[in-house]
Amino acid sequence: MPLDVIVLAAGLGKRMRSDLPKVLHPLAGRPLLAHVIDTARSLAPRKIFVVHGHGADKVRAAFRESGVDWVLQAEQLGTGHAVMQALPHVAPDAEVLILYGDVPLVRAATLKRLLEGAREGLAMLTAELAEPSGYGRVVHDAARRVMRIVEQKDGTATELAIREVNAGFFSLSARRLASWLSRINNNNAQKEYYLTDLVALAVADDVPVVAVKAEDHWEVAGVNSKQELAALERVVQAREARRLLDAGVTLADPARIDVRGALECGRDVSIDVNCVFEGRVTIGDNVRVGPNCVLKNVSIGAGTDVLAFSHLEDAQIGERCRVGPFARLRPGTSLAEDVHIGNFVEVKASRLGAGSKANHLSYIGDSEVGNAVNIGAGTITCNYDGVAKHRTVIEDDCFIGSDATLVAPVRIARGSYIGAGSTISKDTPPGQLTVARARQVSIPSWKTPRKKG
Repeated sequence: MPLDVIVLAAGLGKRMRSDLPKVLHPLAGRPLLAHVIDTARSLAPRKIFVVHGHGADKVRAAFRESGVDWVLQAEQLGTGHAVMQALPHVAPDAEVLILYGDVPLVRAATLKRLLEGAREGLAMLTAELAEPSGYGRVVHDAARRVMRIVEQKDGTATELAIREVNAGFFSLSARRLASWLSRINNNNAQKEYYLTDLVALAVADDVPVVAVKAEDHWEVAGVNSKQELAALERVVQAREARRLLDAGVTLADPARIDVRGALECGRDVSIDVNCVFEGRVTIGDNVRVGPNCVLKNVSIGAGTDVLAFSHLEDAQIGERCRVGPFARLRPGTSLAEDVHIGNFVEVKASRLGAGSKANHLSYIGDSEVGNAVNIGAGTITCNYDGVAKHRTVIEDDCFIGSDATLVAPVRIARGSYIGAGSTISKDTPPGQLTVARARQVSIPSWKTPRKKG
């Protein structure tokens, strides 16, 4: 039997107080909906239908390459109505799983149990909460089959003492779903069609309703406010910290690390406080990352030190390098082994060869730097003429004096020495000292300028 997944993602999210559609708010660096789609995809469904409404264009644009099927709910008339929009696209012989785009932490293993429960009829996901106030309570019979869902306002004292609540996820056959949806009405104060009515209809038809309880209540926690989003963020980050600790990573403080993508670490890696990892980051053995660093789409070789307040993005860093403090590696940077990039040095779209160093206050852009090159403090490559970027090539074993300006396109030949303060706009000969600066002049008759009046 094929599996079709329906994800409800049409809500406005008024309490988010944002122009951004609720399901696009980021959790661990990715939209809420992305977490749900990835979990659904892990179940190998035939199709994933995303029912969207508010901010439809923005939602679709954020998932252009997702491979999901979009279903528009132009008018939001309840969860039952949302599923009605997707039903015509569902395979008649399919098993259907209904998820929510703003409930991002449900596990695939839990959903597999939910699908297994649906073999008996209708399966619904529940959770046991220490404080269930506001949720619909799940009432069972003696055989532990669900009899009904009692809303907070309708419950007796005995029913309100129940701590098992309805999470809203359902699994059932497409045939049964089509039959029951045709019988759901909107005879309520909100004039909406509620998916929870499936339970009463199943009981009326003597179809077993099986409650599958989530092992962790965070799996069924939805996001309706920035406060709830922040709470889930801390849950995700705590899980990431535990994963890293279990893998042998040393975290100075597990409560002060943010992983907003995929972080993989080798052996004996240590990470100091307040570091942020975005995109895909790979860290080799014996790497140390200092405090307050941001790493995005970075690969770091074994034995490298990244010192405090460094910002590295779309860069490849070799073994035994030293980066920072206060260094910035911009996209397209590649460092070979034993390279030093020091404080307040910025590198962009450049490669530095083995053993090269730029230890202080320099900018290296659109450059090819050879091996064993020393770049002095204050050196910059002038790579942009206002229209196009140009390359600077510094060959092996060069020494670039402090405050040098290299005007691209230019080639500094192997073994060149560049005198401090020089502006180099022509290629240099190998193995020679090149100096290009104005003659120093002192003017004895010069007088200090004074303000008038």
